[in-house]
Amino acid sequence: MAPGKPGKSTGASENSSVTLFREYLRIDTVHPKPDYDAAVRFLERVGTDLGLACQKVEVCQGHVVLILTWQGTNPRLRSILLNSHTDVVPVFEEHWTYPPFEAVKDSQGNIYARGAQDMKCVSIQYLEAIRRLKAEGKSFARTIHLTFVPDEEVGGHKGMEMFVQRPEFKALNVGFAMDEGLASPSDTFSVFYGEKSPWWIKVKCMGSPGHGSRFISNTAAEKMQKVINSFLAFRESEKQRLKTDSSLTLGDVTSLNMTMLEGGVSFNVVPSEMAASFDIRIPPTVDLKAFEEQVAKWCRGAGDGVTYEFHQKCMDQHITSTDESDPWWKAFSGVCRDMKLQLKLEIFPAATDSRYIRAAGHPAIGFSPMNRTPVLLHDHNEFLNEQVFLRGIEIYARLLSALASVPPLPAEG
Repeated sequence: MAPGKPGKSTGASENSSVTLFREYLRIDTVHPKPDYDAAVRFLERVGTDLGLACQKVEVCQGHVVLILTWQGTNPRLRSILLNSHTDVVPVFEEHWTYPPFEAVKDSQGNIYARGAQDMKCVSIQYLEAIRRLKAEGKSFARTIHLTFVPDEEVGGHKGMEMFVQRPEFKALNVGFAMDEGLASPSDTFSVFYGEKSPWWIKVKCMGSPGHGSRFISNTAAEKMQKVINSFLAFRESEKQRLKTDSSLTLGDVTSLNMTMLEGGVSFNVVPSEMAASFDIRIPPTVDLKAFEEQVAKWCRGAGDGVTYEFHQKCMDQHITSTDESDPWWKAFSGVCRDMKLQLKLEIFPAATDSRYIRAAGHPAIGFSPMNRTPVLLHDHNEFLNEQVFLRGIEIYARLLSALASVPPLPAEG
């Protein structure tokens, strides 16, 4: 979709939810120096305005999780958790049509900013859905918690990964969680019930050094060539499997990319050591133990002095039930049917904070209500149309009404 002409920054006719969304987008929470304090102050202000209880949990220095709570009429029941992250990925401003932190809205209603899709839109949609429900005088048996967490874009290690281990998280008494999904270019809405396990592997090859003018035997480079060939041959096989089977999505196959290559000190010196780094994302249908054995076999096949180490090794393969007998999924899917939303159930192709929530034993769905929208997370000219954004608020309001009204489950007495 080609950008239109810039519209007015705000106007009397602009929906107040859109104005709030654009205000949030202008807060610079880009890595490597996200202004988390400004984001927390903004969200705390909105939460207070909505009459929500506010709690701040510093999981490590400078990394605060903000919790906003709408108390249910029966707080003993398990709660609904709405999670979103406050940080965004870096930008290359020279490739953007509009400045990425000005939240320019063009004549077509497209709002351009880093975080427009990933995922400041969802944060504001949660809040505005609650504003709408409160204005209608609604109340629900189950408590609704909103968590705004830092550092998701760099792995969540100083965010949700630490938060789920704390007593403040356990006190939330989570029954069901929602987190981010992806935009969908078609009429369908993507719903993610699980995600791939990210493995970051560094392979080191040791070999004989020598002068660059000689044919040295047993070099690190020769071994590295064999390693790379093995890894990339597997990559090609998975790529072809995805290409030839129309029933598969990116979340159903193992993605593998070589992301770094290191070695050498001079043009005329054969190096004694080389290293290659690989980013591998493995779906929950794959036997992780067997896959690691395959990695070890590739390394052994390259010769002696070839070792590998993990810089990230996620072994969690929890998935969330999408069976109609599950009360949480029944509530979620029932709303979608009533609203005539076409759902596409998928494994998330990358990683989100949902993996930490699932690993803590709680069902979690990844869902961002953005259909008919190109997938632009982490891309140049990230945008979201204001009408798609507003429709998302309506969808969340209906979903929250259903989920917070799920009758007491057997385990809840």
